[in-house]
Amino acid sequence: MIPTWKKWLSYLTEVHIESAPSDINPHLYVSMEKGKLQLCTENAIYSFDENYHNFAEAFSKIDTNKVVDQEVLILGFGLGSIPLILQNTFGLKAHYTGIELDENVLYLFDQYRSEKIHSNLQLICADAQIFAATCQQKFQLICSDIFLDNEIPDTFWSLEYLEDVKNMLQEGGAVMMNTLALTEGQQAQSSTYFEQIFKQVFPEAIKLAVHRNYILLSDKAWLK
Repeated sequence: MIPTWKKWLSYLTEVHIESAPSDINPHLYVSMEKGKLQLCTENAIYSFDENYHNFAEAFSKIDTNKVVDQEVLILGFGLGSIPLILQNTFGLKAHYTGIELDENVLYLFDQYRSEKIHSNLQLICADAQIFAATCQQKFQLICSDIFLDNEIPDTFWSLEYLEDVKNMLQEGGAVMMNTLALTEGQQAQSSTYFEQIFKQVFPEAIKLAVHRNYILLSDKAWLK
């Protein structure tokens, strides 16, 4: 339970809530800003409740009704910003499967956000690459939001990973992949990946510029 005074103070300044460093994320901590919880590392924000603007903006551009009561996979779960956005901003419920490598992230989610999500949720502590390569279940929407601090590990830029992700899609489903676009180098990396790999696997894909990131959407038919 977060004391009320910390919630009020967070409207004036960022308030530290708890640190939970791990071998995977040596600087992992939760803080509160303007009443919303952030999951942070030294150089990145992994989650920010409904204010996780990358996906909030991307969801505003697509037909979110396609995910109502459907199976949604989140690769890189964090503190659950994606289901919180769909639930609290768009008023939707779905059946979520969350994959998260770091046990300490799952601990922090259980401490601070598990009771806030009202849809069915299954959490699995696993490597997203291995999960994608072995999973037999199919999903209507797959969100790939995998970072190690402020980098996407090389594995998750690979053609093999993306083909494994595609194999988990239901017919007519979509993939949304979050990539960085803050610097010119990041923009170039994401754009090159989009043209040379992402569109090779998903020919109808489109790149969405959202809040200094690019989210790659596998099927432009999902746009409003």
